[in-house]
Amino acid sequence: MKEELYIKCAEELVTSHEQTRAGFIEAALAKNYKAKPYIEQAKTLKSLASCVSTPAELLNIPEIRNCLLTASGLSDKSLKYFTEEDKDEAIKKLISEFLEPTGATFVDELVYRFLLIKGDSLGGSMRNYVGLIAQMKLIRKLLSLLSMQKISFMVLFKNDKQENKWQSLDYEHIFDKADEVAAIQWNNKQGSRILFFNATIPLVKNNIDICLYQGGIEDFDSSNIVKKDDKAILLGELKGGIDPAGADEHWKTGNSALERIREAFAGHSIKTSFIAAAIEKKMATEIYTQLQDGTLQNAANLTVDGQLTAYCNWMINL
Repeated sequence: MKEELYIKCAEELVTSHEQTRAGFIEAALAKNYKAKPYIEQAKTLKSLASCVSTPAELLNIPEIRNCLLTASGLSDKSLKYFTEEDKDEAIKKLISEFLEPTGATFVDELVYRFLLIKGDSLGGSMRNYVGLIAQMKLIRKLLSLLSMQKISFMVLFKNDKQENKWQSLDYEHIFDKADEVAAIQWNNKQGSRILFFNATIPLVKNNIDICLYQGGIEDFDSSNIVKKDDKAILLGELKGGIDPAGADEHWKTGNSALERIREAFAGHSIKTSFIAAAIEKKMATEIYTQLQDGTLQNAANLTVDGQLTAYCNWMINL
């Protein structure tokens, strides 16, 4: 294992009970925050639906039509395949099969079903959000180090990606916009570096979480830098899920992805890394073994600030 690595033993990689608990609390708070719009819609739905005395009359309230469709189990994506007559039929089935049998409490039943379907939608968005949170933590840590070391950097936001519109902004101004960052550019002793995320690398034919390439902002060329295999410096996996039950599966999929990267870049000098929030004992041992034999060049537990700091500092200087 290389001397500059922060990890000194497998046990240091393991996510502790306290870190797992803190991660679950953080996720719960985020879920409650993201649920606020649905709760507000449910309150409004109840207020409007309470204006009628029978479930059949709900069809006469245009403001709640989309909510009725949601409560009937139809997703927003599916609606493009339905005519207005099809939608009416779905709502009528909701009314006859689920609302009318409840009698006077049909409004409550409607609200419950609306929230049930929205909850399923929230679950899907939360899975994406967990990955975004992990990326935001990495971005904020990297930018804090660049700022502290007075290393100039440029940032490309997602909305400006196609236009290749890079900006030079203060760390404080970017902190709250970390979820909008698509790429970061800086210079070190070896030259110019560009870090970007969630990119499909043609040579690997897979989406890679962490991508560090050699080049300036003109080389990024609206993500076309991924076609320049000789520019690749580091490719890594980033897993933000905190649930210990899914840790081993995250490592299996991440490790397989890293193996494909190393095989695809066999003719190039490429480094690989693995970062995760949930790391159990067995996988920690496997990760540490790969660090020792040089299969992996770096790894970190996302919940351990010192490890994430050391990882980002290592990446800055690659």
